[in-house]
Amino acid sequence: MLGEPEYTMNELFAQLGLDSSDAAIDKFISEHQLGRDDNLKDAEFWTDSQRAFLQEEWKRDAVWVEVIDELNVRLHASAN
Repeated sequence: MLGEPEYTMNELFAQLGLDSSDAAIDKFISEHQLGRDDNLKDAEFWTDSQRAFLQEEWKRDAVWVEVIDELNVRLHASAN
């Protein structure tokens, strides 16, 4: 029996309709740092559909949740 697939940051960015190359991901993250109290899903840079995807997958504790959590941590890196 096969387990749940493991998703990567590159696949998450592709799912969100963003450039999913390593360089583009690093650039996006460095240019979109969030404040300590800013919630990932409320960030102004998401489109409505991107925001809905992130919220729904997080709420469902779906297969994407680990990668979304990693993105959240990386977007808050400057807040630490």
